[in-house]
Formats: sequence, structure tokens, C-alpha cells
Amino acid sequence: MPGLVQSVERAAALLRLLAAEREPLGLNQICGALGIAKATAHGLLKTLIHVGFVEQHPESGKYRLAPDPLTPESVLWDVNEIRSRSMNWADALAARTGQTTRLAAFRGGHLLIVHHVFRTDSAPQTSTTGATLPLHATALGKVLLAHDVRASRSLGVKPLPAIAFRTITDRTALARELAQVRDLGWAAAIQELAPDAAAIAAPMRDEGGAVIAAIGIEGPLDDICTNRGAPRPELIEQVTRAAHSISHDFGHGRSL
Repeated sequence: MPGLVQSVERAAALLRLLAAEREPLGLNQICGALGIAKATAHGLLKTLIHVGFVEQHPESGKYRLAPDPLTPESVLWDVNEIRSRSMNWADALAARTGQTTRLAAFRGGHLLIVHHVFRTDSAPQTSTTGATLPLHATALGKVLLAHDVRASRSLGVKPLPAIAFRTITDRTALARELAQVRDLGWAAAIQELAPDAAAIAAPMRDEGGAVIAAIGIEGPLDDICTNRGAPRPELIEQVTRAAHSISHDFGHGRSL
């Protein structure tokens, strides 16, 4: 059986200490109270500030617990920031693949389209930015269902509606597909939202590894899939590469 992780124990003790004090504490006070070296305390504080659990006063340099660090609102990235920090990658993905590209996040119990990039052809198109789409019938939604407990809970217990003839409505079948999404690192929806369309999507992660949004492409069935009906490998690579690049910009995979 694995042992306890000392750094986590120390971080928890530091948070309890700050929560118990009405006034901000200096580094020496924290070290004295916890019996740890300055370098250790400074490293813990730097990390806790980075993840939003602790604040440092700009003038006194003292530390205090951040207000409501675990409320649902505090742990969600602002959708405007998601869009602004990701749209260049989305635009580039649309240009490389020639397909409609969307960014989406789970907000208010729905799959919310944060950014929409049009296909490169001249066919009439309508922006879906700000619109909501079904979670279970879209590749973007499957990514969020696979990684976000709040999204999966939002499906409730009612029967899943059939949007198109290949929409997955059986919850057991959907659970199997979501497990595969977690294993593969990407999701597909083939003729599930519209009979002549298919989509591929991948997760966008923050510095802690949490999935904060999804990016994906959608287009005509013949453009997205091979003649055997499977997503084209080169498109999967393009989508997952864009998702990894965005995640890196959000701090995922980078050291502090």
C-alpha cells in the first residue's frame, strides 16, 4: 500500500493554518508554526498561489487564504479567456483541415460553443458561437462527458433523445464509448447530430490536467471519414495536436 505524500500533508497543514488566522501571515510565522524550512514553505506557497488557493499581499508580502477557492465559479475558466487564448489555434486548425472548427465548454448544464470558425469553402454557413448543442450527440460533448463529472451528471436519468439515426441513446453503450474516449484521447461523432456529417474532438487541459474545454472539427461525412466510415487518421492527428498546443499554452505539461 503506498505511503502518504509528505508535500500534500504539508500543503494541507499550511492551508489549515491560514484558514485559522484572521490576519495574513509572514513567511517566518508560517515556518515557525509548521516547523518547516523557509525554502520548503516558499515552494508550497508559490504553488498554492499559482493554483489560486493562497494570495500574497503586494505590499506586506504576507500570505492569506484566497476567498472561496473551491466554489464552482472559482474553479471554472472564463469562457472569454478560453476563447481568446485558443482562437488562433482554432483558426489554424480550420485552415489546415478546411473544416468547421469549434471550441466548446460545459456551462449552465449545457455544451456551450465558445468559438466557431467557418469552413474554407464558399457554401452558406451560420455561426454557432453562443449556441448550445447536445452533449451525447457531439464529439465535443463526448469529450466533456468523458472528463467532467458535472457534464455527465447533467444528463440525468431521462432517456437520451435521438437527434439523428446513429445518435447513441443507450446509456450503457454511451458509457463504453466515453471510456474509449478517455483511453484514446479524442472523440468522434459520426452521423449522430446530422445524417450527413461527422466530427472529431479532443480535450483542452489546464496546468493541473483538468479538462476545461474541447476543440473539434465538423464537416461532411466523406471529408471526415474514410470509405470504411472511420475518422481519417490525419484529421485525428491535426485535432489532437491543436488540443495539445492549446493545453500547453494553459500550462499543461510545463513545470512551474
